[in-house]
Amino acid sequence: MSTAIADEHPAVATASRKIYRRVIVLFALMMMLNQIDRSNIGFVQEDLDAHFGIGAAAYGLGAGLFFVGYFLFEVPSNALMQKVGAKLWITRICVTWGAVSAAMIFVRGETSFYVLRFLLGVAEAGFVPAVLFYIASWLPNRYQGRATGTWAVGALFAYSAGSLVSGPLLSLHGFLGLDGWQWLFLIEGLATVGLGIVGYFLLDSRISEAKWLTEEERTQLSLQIAAERTSDAEPGSTVGTLKKLLRSPVIHLFMWIYFAVQMSIYSTTFWLPSVVRDIGVSSDNMVGLLSALPWLCTIPYLYFVSRRGDRHPEQRSTLMTMSFVLAAAGTLAAALTGSWLGLVFIVLATLGFKTVAPVFWPLLRERTDPLTAATAIALVNSVANLGGFVAPYGFGLVKDSTGSTSLAMLGLGVIIAIAAVATLLVRRIPRRPVAGPSAVDRTELGQAGPRTPQAMTSTGPDGPAPDPR
Repeated sequence: MSTAIADEHPAVATASRKIYRRVIVLFALMMMLNQIDRSNIGFVQEDLDAHFGIGAAAYGLGAGLFFVGYFLFEVPSNALMQKVGAKLWITRICVTWGAVSAAMIFVRGETSFYVLRFLLGVAEAGFVPAVLFYIASWLPNRYQGRATGTWAVGALFAYSAGSLVSGPLLSLHGFLGLDGWQWLFLIEGLATVGLGIVGYFLLDSRISEAKWLTEEERTQLSLQIAAERTSDAEPGSTVGTLKKLLRSPVIHLFMWIYFAVQMSIYSTTFWLPSVVRDIGVSSDNMVGLLSALPWLCTIPYLYFVSRRGDRHPEQRSTLMTMSFVLAAAGTLAAALTGSWLGLVFIVLATLGFKTVAPVFWPLLRERTDPLTAATAIALVNSVANLGGFVAPYGFGLVKDSTGSTSLAMLGLGVIIAIAAVATLLVRRIPRRPVAGPSAVDRTELGQAGPRTPQAMTSTGPDGPAPDPR
């Protein structure tokens, strides 16, 4: 048992459990609606084609333009978040992306489709770094991997729930003068707006403001986090600027690895319903049910990976490599087999690429300076999300040219295999030294506060970037 765990005050554990129930569950719900709103166009592709002539290539371009807006505004959004606070920024993002998603009912052709998809990416930019920042500011290191994994489960439920509810929503065709595809966008978008408003009243800006924690829990949790941040904040270790981060080979490596993950996620998200229809399934409800299968099957393994990574941090890089190997093998096999057997291999591939995040982000934090961690996360996330542009657009072009997505799936499998090899390089990157809470005298902390300005201002989500390891 590590020093950090042995010296932990019991109040820290009880406070962390309360944070899981109140905050992490809220983030999981936000993540669920986040993924539904960005991917629900996968279920209306045929409607968009039939009503407005938006073919496979145009659909793929519109699906991908979301990530262009996301990329352009991710880092600026992160900078604004650190000025106004994570609470306000997270809820603002939730409300605005829900409103834009609901506005998709006004699509009337390719141009309006492109514009609204781009604006959806702009509205949502900064959500992932803001949530990771909040988690890092409210939970000690050893609880963060499981929290991130729990939050990521929201995405899996999103793909499952989105698949299951899309059929019934599409069946509302003609109700109150709206088509089924319009009801899908309207209901799912307004649900997100409502959750963002609820989130504003559930979240607090700082631990000291959380009245739902006892005074002892607030004090001990703040001391634990302050101790970890103080021991990490060594003078002169910061990279300092975005320009230097862009020159860092470590950041480039993590960008490439997560770029492959995003390509995998969004090629599956946007094209899985089409693949299911190509098998010969015509019922909207059955398409939704089968499209939910890969995401539902992934949930137990995601919990295993996140918990294993938390309990054995030294195994995180191995777990990430294993997930990539599984994703590459499943994708290549799906491309070469097709039909119902191909769907089985897509389930295996999803089991791989959707279990990378709970170990990927802690690995990045362990190898990133604490004073630039938030910027590094935003930068890696924004650049990697361009994979969400490349994959859907590429799949659309291939399908328009060949009538099938098999060739695109084969290319994706090769890219994932290369990324699997790249994960082996992560082992060569030295981790920053980790000091437990005992490295900082608790009495001194309680009387005088943390010993560095950086640590003093990073105990709450409104300070500069903490070390969210």
